Amino acid sequence: MWKQTLAILCGFLAFSSLPAAAQSDPELAKSLGGNENGMKKYVLVILRTGPNKMPAGPERDAMFKGHFANITRLADEKKLAVAGPLDGVDGWRGVFVFATPDIEEAKKLVATDPVIINGEMIAEYHAFYSSAALMAVGDIHKKISRQ
Repeated sequence: MWKQTLAILCGFLAFSSLPAAAQSDPELAKSLGGNENGMKKYVLVILRTGPNKMPAGPERDAMFKGHFANITRLADEKKLAVAGPLDGVDGWRGVFVFATPDIEEAKKLVATDPVIINGEMIAEYHAFYSSAALMAVGDIHKKISRQ
């Protein structure tokens, strides 16, 4: 079941930002790290429930505050293209899409996250190929977010 869900997620991310009929902008593709087809290699990380669930309280709150701060830092550094929570079904907790084709580099970036450090979550790594437009999500999000 989880492999089917991953396949659906990858398909959605790969094609959700591709316009149906738009004029090509090679300079924009290049500025986002895209190839001649506007595509880019990434690492998709699936965050799953880990072995050390931290009980509710100030320590857990601090861990998640650090988790969100880490996401913001990595996005601001243009190392993280997209991140978000999942519904928790079958232990699936969240997704990261890192702006690197190198799984080892992605592992180093994930290792900076408090939810990983504390064992609240574990990570699965997958090579991922999608639209370079994902690199624009962070900047667009800042423009539409209330914060």
